[in-house]
Amino acid sequence: MLNKTDLSRADLNLLVLFETVMAERHVRKAAERLNLSPSAVSHGLGRLRALLDDPLFLRTPKGVVPTQRAEQLATPIDEILAQVRSVIASAAPFDPARSTRRFTIGAPDGVSSVFLPPLLDRLQLAAPGIDLGIRQILPRPGETSPALAWNDAIAELESGAMDIAIIPSDQVPTRFMTQTLFEENFVIAMRAGHPFARNKSLKNYCAMPHLVVSQTGDAGGFVDRVLAQRQMSRRVALTVPNFMFALAVLAESDFISALPRHFVDRHGRRFNVISTASPIKLPRFRLTLIVPKVAMKDAGLAWLVGLLARTGQAKPSRGR
Repeated sequence: MLNKTDLSRADLNLLVLFETVMAERHVRKAAERLNLSPSAVSHGLGRLRALLDDPLFLRTPKGVVPTQRAEQLATPIDEILAQVRSVIASAAPFDPARSTRRFTIGAPDGVSSVFLPPLLDRLQLAAPGIDLGIRQILPRPGETSPALAWNDAIAELESGAMDIAIIPSDQVPTRFMTQTLFEENFVIAMRAGHPFARNKSLKNYCAMPHLVVSQTGDAGGFVDRVLAQRQMSRRVALTVPNFMFALAVLAESDFISALPRHFVDRHGRRFNVISTASPIKLPRFRLTLIVPKVAMKDAGLAWLVGLLARTGQAKPSRGR
């Protein structure tokens, strides 16, 4: 990428700047992430343009867009920086028992609330000094294609906003390492003693008031699409923004809700919420851990990925 003369005046920080602007697509936002002024970032971009003999990023009213040359350079620069970070990290070999690192994991809340309790138990035993940050990630509103629905989360992963993402899809670019944690399906959740438990027919299911978990408040979902194929419908009487809130509401109402089985198995008991099989066939899906392949050169991150994989493969237990 650079000739010998160029290397003598190259600054590794310029590659970090390139990586950040590429992720943010905005000079001011990149400056905030790097704790620099916008003028310092602009000056750095000017040096990069001279070094690489390309405009790299073109200004638009909403930020910047990369040139074709910048797009071509993105992966090689990511790999260079990953190698450098790996070399620096190798100066002190990763020891989970002594590490005080912090990792960020992104997942929908119905997923993180399943893997987090057993993961914390394992960390307490093997790596008590490691800290975690859990980020709530969501599909793009209205996007039905699994290949596109999680692109925002993938962009956040590449930008470094999180180290690991866990999503209900394995349709990701080949530059990512993927690991299936577990398979999931939906059950019908309700409070103990709910009348639906005595009559689980499809007709009675449609007649019940339904609760749907929806961050945007959109009442429609995959259940409605399945019912529409049979010329049937239901009444969605309430939407709530997260799964734990859903359990709390189900516990004190006559709503029913289609919720992930592992989630209800782990947390339903403390809310006195029970579940039963759905009277209509609902989709199954896999929960997939994804990490950029270049990031797996980080021994600490690779260790955490392995721990998560073992946690996901363990038989889920019901919450206490």
